[in-house]
Amino acid sequence: MAEVKAAELSVTCFMLLHGFVAALNCTSPTPVALIDELEKNLFSKKWVRPVKSFSDPLNISLSITVVGILGLDEKSQTLSSVLWQDLEWDIEGLKWDEKECGAERVSVLREKLWIPDIDITEALEEVSSTKTPYVYLYNTGHVYDDQPIKVVTSCQLGIYTFPFDIQNCSLTFGSYLHFAEDIKMIQGTTAEDILKASRKVLETNGEWELTNVSVADSTLEIGDSYSQITYYIILRRRPFLYVVNLLIPSCFLVTVDLFSFVLPPQSVDRSAFKMTLILGYTVFLLIMNDLLPATGETTPLINVFFSISLALMVASLLETLFITNIQFKSSEYSAVPRWLSVLVLHFLAVLVCIPPKERSSRVTVSLSQPHRVQSTNSSAVNLPDHQSISCVTLPVKTAPTSPVLPEPALDELRQLRRDVTAIRLQMDKYFEGNKAAQEWEMIGRVIDRLLFGLYIVFILVSFVTIISIWVWNNSFAK
Repeated sequence: MAEVKAAELSVTCFMLLHGFVAALNCTSPTPVALIDELEKNLFSKKWVRPVKSFSDPLNISLSITVVGILGLDEKSQTLSSVLWQDLEWDIEGLKWDEKECGAERVSVLREKLWIPDIDITEALEEVSSTKTPYVYLYNTGHVYDDQPIKVVTSCQLGIYTFPFDIQNCSLTFGSYLHFAEDIKMIQGTTAEDILKASRKVLETNGEWELTNVSVADSTLEIGDSYSQITYYIILRRRPFLYVVNLLIPSCFLVTVDLFSFVLPPQSVDRSAFKMTLILGYTVFLLIMNDLLPATGETTPLINVFFSISLALMVASLLETLFITNIQFKSSEYSAVPRWLSVLVLHFLAVLVCIPPKERSSRVTVSLSQPHRVQSTNSSAVNLPDHQSISCVTLPVKTAPTSPVLPEPALDELRQLRRDVTAIRLQMDKYFEGNKAAQEWEMIGRVIDRLLFGLYIVFILVSFVTIISIWVWNNSFAK
C-alpha cells in the first residue's frame, strides 16, 4: 500500500515538473502507434483535470449555435430549444509530431478523456443530447467537443404587448462543481458570429423569430465563486396569425356597433341589433380564448382592448334601453333633478356639440277674477310643436252702479269660474310635465352623442396604439 502511494506521489511530482503528459513519440506514422501512445500517456489519466499544477485554472472556451426554437410556454414560463454546444480546452503538455505520428488530429472516445461538467443554470429538465461518443484531439493537445443538446429552460416572459412581444431569454453555462479557480469559462465566437451562424442553420422556430444574441461573462457568488458565461437569446413573435384571427375581427365588430348609432334610438331594432352584436362578440372571445396567453406578471394589452370593447358594447345597449324608455314613458317622469340638469344639459351638451334650446320669451298668466279690471294684454302658453294658446283679457268698463243679478245667474258664473280654474290647473300641469319630458329627451340625446364620441376616441386610440407597437416591433427586429 505504501509502495502504491509512493508511486502516485512520484507520478504527481513528475506531472507538476513536466506538465500533465509528455510529448508523444510514435514508433511509426500509423493509427495503431498513435493510439498506443495515447493509451499509455493520456487515457490512463482521464480522472485528473489536465493542468500542469492543481492551482492552475483550466480555460474552457464555449460557443453555441441556436439550431431550433421549439416554443415558448406562457403558462410554465419556459423556453424549449435545440443548441449546438462547442467546448474547447487544452491538455497541458500533450503534443506529437504530425509527420512522426501520421495525423494532425484524431477522434477519440469521450470516455477516454477528462470532460468538464458544464451545465445550464436555467435548465428545468435533464439536458438531452444526440449520442455523439467522439471528440477531436489535436496534436497540440487541443480538445474539441461538439454535441447537439435539447434543453428546456426557464424564461421570464413579458406579454404586455402580446402579440407584438419580444422575449429575452438567458442561457447561463458554467461548471456545476468546479470553482472559478479550477475552471474558467471563456467566450468562444462573438455574438455576431453566433447570430449569423444560427440564422443559417435555424429551421424549427414556429411563431418565433431569432432577432439577436448577446454574450456576457459573469461570476456566480454562492460562498465560492463560479465562472459563467451568459447568452441572451432575443426572440420576436410573428404576430400575423393573431392580427388576422383576433384583432381584425374584433375591430370589425366594434366598428359595426359604432355605426349602429345611426339607427333611430326609439327604434326597437336598435336594441335587438346591439344585443346580437354582444352575443356574437362573446362567442368570438370564447372561441379565440386558446390563442390568448394564459398567465403572466402583467395583463396583456390586447386583453384590455377586448374588455373595453365588450364594456362599450354593453354600455351602448344599456344607453339604448334608457333612451327607448325615455321616448315612451318620459311624460310619467318627475322633473329632472337640478344637479343632473346642470351636469348634462349645461356641460356635457356643450362638450358633444348639442346647443341648448332657446327659452321662449312668452309668459303664462293666470285668469283674473271677474270683478277686477285689467288692461289690454296678450299672453301665450307653450305647447308641443311650438304651438301656443293665447288668451286676451278685454278692458271692462266700470259702471257707476252694478245691477243686481238674479241668483241663478250668480250660480252659473260661480260654476263657470270653477271650471275655468280647473282648466287652468290642468293646462299648467300639462305644460309642466311636457317641459320635464323634453328635458329627459334632451338628456337621452346628450348621452347618446357622448357614447358615440367615446366610441370614436377609443377606436382612434386603439388604432394608433396597435400601429405604434407593430412599427416598434418591426424596427426592433431590424
